[in-house]
Amino acid sequence: MRTRLISVRSGRLLAGLLLGLSGAGLVAAPVAAAATGVSDVGAALKKGPVYVDPGARAQLSAAQADALAQKIKDAGKPLFVAVLPSSAEFPQDKVLGAVRAETGVTGLYAIRLGDGFNAGADRSVMPVNAVRNLTDAVKTGTPVDANTQLNNFVDQALPQVKGHAPASWGGQSVDGGFPAGTLIGLGAVAVIGGGGAYALVRRSRRQKEEARREAVARLAVVVDEDITAFGEELDRLDFHPGEPGADDAMRKDYEQGLDSYEKAKQIMAAVRRPEEVQGVTQALEDGRFALARLDARRQGRPLPERRAPCFFDPRHGPSTEDAAWAPAGGAARTVPVCAADAVRLRDGLDPAVRTVETDHGPRPYYDAGPAYGPWAGGYFGGGILPGLLVGTMLGSMMSSPAYAADFGGGMGSGFEGGDVSGADFNPSDFGGGDFGGGGGFDGGGGFDGGTTASDTITGSLLNTVAIAVPATLLVVALGSL
Repeated sequence: MRTRLISVRSGRLLAGLLLGLSGAGLVAAPVAAAATGVSDVGAALKKGPVYVDPGARAQLSAAQADALAQKIKDAGKPLFVAVLPSSAEFPQDKVLGAVRAETGVTGLYAIRLGDGFNAGADRSVMPVNAVRNLTDAVKTGTPVDANTQLNNFVDQALPQVKGHAPASWGGQSVDGGFPAGTLIGLGAVAVIGGGGAYALVRRSRRQKEEARREAVARLAVVVDEDITAFGEELDRLDFHPGEPGADDAMRKDYEQGLDSYEKAKQIMAAVRRPEEVQGVTQALEDGRFALARLDARRQGRPLPERRAPCFFDPRHGPSTEDAAWAPAGGAARTVPVCAADAVRLRDGLDPAVRTVETDHGPRPYYDAGPAYGPWAGGYFGGGILPGLLVGTMLGSMMSSPAYAADFGGGMGSGFEGGDVSGADFNPSDFGGGDFGGGGGFDGGGGFDGGTTASDTITGSLLNTVAIAVPATLLVVALGSL
C-alpha cells in the first residue's frame, strides 16, 4: 500500500511539473496587445525578448516578431528587442536607458524607434565598442525594413552576447544547449538533481559574498587612511570663512572641500561591494582639488589646472607634471606626479609610493592584488588607469573578465547577463544619439556590469534547473517528496 501511495504521489507530482512547464512559456512569448509608455515596454520584455508597440505594428508583423523572439530564446541569451513608434512617449535621447531601467535585467537592448535604431548593453554582456560597431554595421548602407534590420542585428549579436536568458522568460534554451521541446523530458531529472544543484549554487553564492566582504574590509583600511589624511589637510589649511581677505570664491572652494569630506565618509559607511569604494575616492579627489584652488587663491598664485592626482600616492594631491617611470621589471610609461616625486625621479631616487598591507608584508598598491582596483579607479578615472598600470600585478588582474564582477574593474556592478539588477547600472556609460533620417539613432553603449568564470558556471547551472522546472515549483516539489 505504501509503495502504491508513493507511486501515485510521484505520478501526481510529475503531472504537476509538466503542467507547470507547459505554462512556463516553452514557446515564444506573445507580443503584448497594448501599451502606453516605457513602463509597458519593460513589463513586456520581462516576459519575452521581443516587444512591438501597437503604434509600430506596421513595421513588424506578429509572425515576424514571434520568429525573432524564438530565435533569441533558442539561443538562451539576454537580448531584448523593442519596436516603438517615434512619439512623445518614447523620447529619442532617453528611451534606451529608460527601457533598460524599467526592464531591470542585465542584457543587450536593441530599439527600433520609427526608422531609427540604437542598442546598448551592460558591460558584462558585451563591450561598449562591440555594441557600437554592431549598431553602426546594421545602419550602414541603404535603409532597410525593421524585420531585416533587427534580424541582421540579432544574428550578428547572439554569438557575442554573454550570460543567460532571464528566468522570467520561462522555457528558454540555455546557451543553445537544449531545444525547448526536450525540457519536458528533463523535468523529472531536474527534480531528482535539483537539491544538489541548489546546494551548489548556494555554496557558490556564499563563497562569492565572503570574498566580497573580505575585499571591502581590506579596502576599508586604505580608504579610512585617505579620509583621515584629507581631514588633516582641512585642519592644516586653517581657513575661516570670515577671515580678512576671504572672498566668495574662497568660501565656495572651502565649502566644496567640506562637502567632499562628508560625502566620502557617508559613502564609505554605506559600502557593501568593492566597486562602491570608487565613489569615496572620487569624492576625495574632488575635495583635494578644491583645497588646491583655495590655497592658490589665498597665496595669490594662478589657479591650478585640473590634473590627475599623483600616481605614487593620491594623498600627495593633484599632480603638477608628467614623468617617465617604470615598475620593477616593467616597461617605462608616463605617469602624473606631484612636485616632490618629480624632484625625486630627476635625482635618481625612488618616489614616495603608497604601500598597503598584504599577506606578504607591505607592497606598493599597484602590486598588492586586485582588491585595490576600485580604490585606484576613483582617483584615476577617465580611461587613464589601464595605461598607468600596464605591467603591474593590479593591471594584469584588471584585464581579466573575472576581475570586473568581483572587484569592479572597469568598474562593474557584478551582475551577469540575464541577472535582475533593477535600475542598478551606470547611465553615464551608455551612448545614445538621435533618430535622424535613415535610421540615424547613433551610438552604442555600456550599461555597467561584470561577470566571472564561476558566475557563468553556476549561473548556467541554476538557469538549467530554473528552465526545466520553475524555481518555486521545484522547491514545492522537493518538499513534497
